[in-house]
Amino acid sequence: MKNLIAILCLTIAVLLGSAGVSESADFQKGLTAYESGDYAAALHEWTPLAVKGDADSQFNLGLMYKHGRGIRTSLSTAVKWFKLSAEQGHADAQYNLGFMYRNGRGISQDDKIAAKWYTLAAGQGNADAQFKLAEMYYFGRGVPKDVEIAVNWGTLAAKQGLADALEAITKISKQGNALAQDSLGSMYAKGRGVPKDDKAAVKWWTLSAEQGNASAQDNLGSMYAKGQGVPKDDKAAVKWWTLSAEQGNASAQDNLNLIGKKGQGVPQNDKAAVSLGDFQKGLTAYESGDYAAALHEWTPLAVKGDADSQFNLGLMYKHGRGVRTNLSTAVMWFRLSAEQGHADAQYNLGFMYRNGQGILQDYVRAHMWLNIAATTGNKHAVKNRDIVAEQMTPADISAAQKLARECVAKNYNKC
Repeated sequence: MKNLIAILCLTIAVLLGSAGVSESADFQKGLTAYESGDYAAALHEWTPLAVKGDADSQFNLGLMYKHGRGIRTSLSTAVKWFKLSAEQGHADAQYNLGFMYRNGRGISQDDKIAAKWYTLAAGQGNADAQFKLAEMYYFGRGVPKDVEIAVNWGTLAAKQGLADALEAITKISKQGNALAQDSLGSMYAKGRGVPKDDKAAVKWWTLSAEQGNASAQDNLGSMYAKGQGVPKDDKAAVKWWTLSAEQGNASAQDNLNLIGKKGQGVPQNDKAAVSLGDFQKGLTAYESGDYAAALHEWTPLAVKGDADSQFNLGLMYKHGRGVRTNLSTAVMWFRLSAEQGHADAQYNLGFMYRNGQGILQDYVRAHMWLNIAATTGNKHAVKNRDIVAEQMTPADISAAQKLARECVAKNYNKC
């Protein structure tokens, strides 16, 4: 796969994948020329590769034509190359193509098509696309207005450190949006996209909890129980967990059951403790064929980091259950779950790499994830890993095994 390098505010991809050695060398020649300011030479190296179908070269040509690097600016030609690359699943090309449609640059302005390409890029984890898609849902441009979906995408972008997304989530939190406040509280509690700050987490969760947000109420109860960001207070913990549990929050119910067994101020037979939780609501809805309700229950949990919910959303987007099939979005949710050690998500991510579904085919990455899934408990992973190995050279297998070891050492983060 080709990594991205920022040069003069442009993103230029570097070849590290499975292309032939000569083509890899040609791409590198183009990159070296570009870095030295010899845009004509870069164009000379990348154009034949782009014509042959190399997605990264196509993307780079799109940028050169868009910004007039070594050639006269031609936005329509930039759109042409972005589209060819985007259709192969190149996330940055998809984002740029969405940008061109959104702003009518080199092609007729079309918000619906822009949203389509932003969605594909966002599904692969492109933070800029996630934020742009959040804006489109927030204002109802090209998609139905949906503040909840907007906050979910905006939160994912903010967690990646995108300053504009964090500013937007903070702004609507200050305006009183309970879902945004809950998301912001989670970011501060975990140090995702912002410095870890328990007091700030408590502040935002309190504002959200007071509006009745069950997730924030559960989280706030936990902060009081642990004395994080606030003085330890079991009565306050029980208060917030009870309010959350009464809305069906499974985590709050579990907390009440536990604290009740310890005799810390709540009866063991509290009615709230036996009510149905958010995840279970989603599972019940899914089993009954009500996929829209399942999506409604699981999406907020997935955004907050619940690995099972993330995995389930991956399956829904993969198979088109309750949503339009979107393999790129399936890959995104599988990856988020896999990075938390979810064996079935790791298996499915390896399967997607193996077949080039929602992401460029990559046997090395497929072997890596299937190998990891085999060690974490997926019973189908070994067989499929060995099938992939039949398509690989010994050097490729060795590289995949090394990546697997490194991934496990990093606790599956950014593999």
